[in-house]
Amino acid sequence: MARDVSVALLVRFEAQPGREQEVIDFLRRGLTLVQQEPDTVRWFALRFGPTSFGIFDAFPDGAGRQAHLDGHVAAALQSAVGSLIQQPTFEQVEVLVERPPI
Repeated sequence: MARDVSVALLVRFEAQPGREQEVIDFLRRGLTLVQQEPDTVRWFALRFGPTSFGIFDAFPDGAGRQAHLDGHVAAALQSAVGSLIQQPTFEQVEVLVERPPI
């Protein structure tokens, strides 16, 4: 059964020039890391345009979101700044309504 979510993160970043495929591969590997986080109950890797990427993830509460921010995915993202991606923006958002997965 799907867990309800109340808070989320929207992270946006640009790939360094010519590194788009590496960013895609990086995001695909990120799924393995996030699957180890029980309170990251929704996770999406996104592409907004040719060089624009992002992550949207949702959590049951603020503690789950903070654990994610302190976890391996966020650390990997920060370590990629400069070499693979430009500095990301992190928006902490409140989930007002959702349609849970079936």
